Amino acid sequence: MAAFAPPPGTADVFPAEAGSWRFLENTAAKIFSDYGYGELRTPVFEYTEVFQRGLGGETEVVQKEMYTFEDRGGRSLTLRPEGTAGVMRALTNTDVANGTEQRVFYYGPMFRGERPSAGRRRQFHQIGVENVGRCAPLIDAECIAMLHNYLQAIGIEGARFTINTRGVAADRAPAEAVLREYFAKHIDEMCPDCRTRLERNIWRILDCKQENCGKIIAGAPDYLQHFSAESQAYFEEVKSALTMLGVPFTADSKLVRGLDYYVHTVFEVTHPELGGQIAIAGGGRYELFLPGEKKPLPGVGFATGVERLLMVREALQVPAPETATAGIYLIGLGASARLANLALADKLRRAGIRVDLELEERSFKAQMRSANRCQAAFTLIRGESEMEKHIAIIKNMADGSQCEVAENDLFEHIVNK
Repeated sequence: MAAFAPPPGTADVFPAEAGSWRFLENTAAKIFSDYGYGELRTPVFEYTEVFQRGLGGETEVVQKEMYTFEDRGGRSLTLRPEGTAGVMRALTNTDVANGTEQRVFYYGPMFRGERPSAGRRRQFHQIGVENVGRCAPLIDAECIAMLHNYLQAIGIEGARFTINTRGVAADRAPAEAVLREYFAKHIDEMCPDCRTRLERNIWRILDCKQENCGKIIAGAPDYLQHFSAESQAYFEEVKSALTMLGVPFTADSKLVRGLDYYVHTVFEVTHPELGGQIAIAGGGRYELFLPGEKKPLPGVGFATGVERLLMVREALQVPAPETATAGIYLIGLGASARLANLALADKLRRAGIRVDLELEERSFKAQMRSANRCQAAFTLIRGESEMEKHIAIIKNMADGSQCEVAENDLFEHIVNK
C-alpha cells in the first residue's frame, strides 16, 4: 500500500516524540498555575469577524494567511491563526468587562497559510497565556518573567529577550509622520511588501526581514521620542521591574510585532541556535475590540511555538524526558495462559503498574523479543505446564535470574517488586 504523507506544512507526532510535547505542556501548566493562571480551551475555529476585528483588517495574517470557509448557514468561519482573539472572545462572556482580572493559559493547534519552512508550519502548535482586564507596567513585567522562568524550566538557557513599546493610539500619528517621511525617501530601494506597507501600515516596515530593507530600517529615526511622557514612563517602569527580577533583555525600537492590537509593551524571544530571525516566543500588551463590544478589553500575554521549542531543545542537546517503560511483560503460551494473563494485566493496571502482554498466538522467542523491545524490567511466563501447576515464572530481564511464584501470590509479588 502506498504511503500517504500529511499535507504540506503539517506533521504527524509519533509516540517517541509525543513525550517531549507532553513535557512542555505539563511544565507550562505547573508554572502558569503557580502564577494564578487557569486553563482555557476554545474552539479551533471562530466566526471570521473575531479575527478581523481583533487582529486588525490590515494585518498580513488577516489579509493573506487565514483559512476561511462558510458553514451551511452561510456564516464565514476561520481556523484560528492565533490564540488571543478567541480567548478574548470567550472572556467577554465573563465579568472581565467590569475590570475583574482573568488569568488563563492555553495550548493547541493554530493555522496559517504560510510557505512551510524550518520551524514554520501551516498547522503549528502554541502554548500561551493571557492576563486580561487590567493594565499596569508591573503586570507586563511579571508576564515576561513568567515566560523566562518557563524557558529555563524546560531546559532552554541563553534565550534572548527583546522588548519595545508601541505607546498608545494617541502616540501613533506623530511617530508615523516621522517614519513615513524617512521611508518615503528610500522606498524605491525597498521590497514590494514594504512599498505597500508605506501607505497601508507603516509599522510593518520595521518588521521586514529582507536584508536590503534591514539596512534602511537600521537608519530610521528614533520615533519613541515622539511618544507621550506617560507612555515613556510606562516603558521605563517595565524595564526597571525586569532588571529587578533578573530577566536579561535588550530594548530595540525596531521591534513592533505583526499585529495591530498591541499597545505599550511588546516583546520577542529568540535563541542563537535558531538564528536571530526565528522567534521562539513573543507577545505584549494589547487592546482588543470584539464583535458587539464598544470598549476594548486590555490584556497582556504571550505565545510560544511548541515546534520551535523542540528545535531549540534538540540543538542544545537537552535530554528528552524519561518515558515510562513496561514494568512487566506477560508471556502466554496457549489460550488458557493468554486469558489468565489478560485478567492479571487488568488487575495490575488498576493498581498503577504498566503492563504489556501478548494476546495472539506467537512463539516463545517472538514474545521475548517483544519484551526486550518494551524494555520490560521483568517478564512473566506461563505455558500449559505452568497453568497445570498453578504457577508462573518471573524473570528478571537485567540479570536473567528467575523464580517460580504461586498463581494466588502473583499479584502481591509483582506489586512488591
